[in-house]
Amino acid sequence: MGSVLGRVHMSRRTSGGGKNAEVVRVWLLGEFRVSVGSRTIGGDRWQRKKAAALVKLLALAPSHQMHREHLMDLLWPPLGAQAAANNLHRNLYVARRTLDPDPLTSSRCLTLRGEQLVLCPEGDLWVDVEAFEQAAEAARYCREPAAYRAAIDLYAGGLLPEDRYEEWSEEHRRRLREIHLSLLLSLTHLQEEREDHDGAAETLRKVLAE
Repeated sequence: MGSVLGRVHMSRRTSGGGKNAEVVRVWLLGEFRVSVGSRTIGGDRWQRKKAAALVKLLALAPSHQMHREHLMDLLWPPLGAQAAANNLHRNLYVARRTLDPDPLTSSRCLTLRGEQLVLCPEGDLWVDVEAFEQAAEAARYCREPAAYRAAIDLYAGGLLPEDRYEEWSEEHRRRLREIHLSLLLSLTHLQEEREDHDGAAETLRKVLAE
């Protein structure tokens, strides 16, 4: 079980660009924050809300990349193509400089490859949502209470509470909440099977609180 749990805390990517790439960590559960190496960037550090939204969307996207037109449709649906493209490039500039103030290296965190915008394509990247989903999968596989608790602990709160009214966040938020509830219920049943009645009662209280 230890080897399974250990893997869920590893970065999704291993840098192919050299030893100097800093690890980027993105937290989306409970509150939004990013760290780049030893620097922590809280939600209040973002000058533009849509610049932060670019990072959030890419952190949630499969392979952490999205087509630029899809991003424009999600973030600026009422605007025409040219106006939306202008907004995308302005906010991309702000997002890059927020993640890395050095203009010579700021594009490494957010790279436009053709029509795809990619988050950290050449560096180590860790996202709490991804770690939570991997831990949930590991718990279902090994069916050990410790594995369930490890996965549950990674769920620090609902997804991006500051964006609860954004349509692009609704499906992700609902899916992650359902995974969390499923883990709690599965742990309750497992504790009952093992006659850990006090543990089952405590876990059930968390289910009811949700």
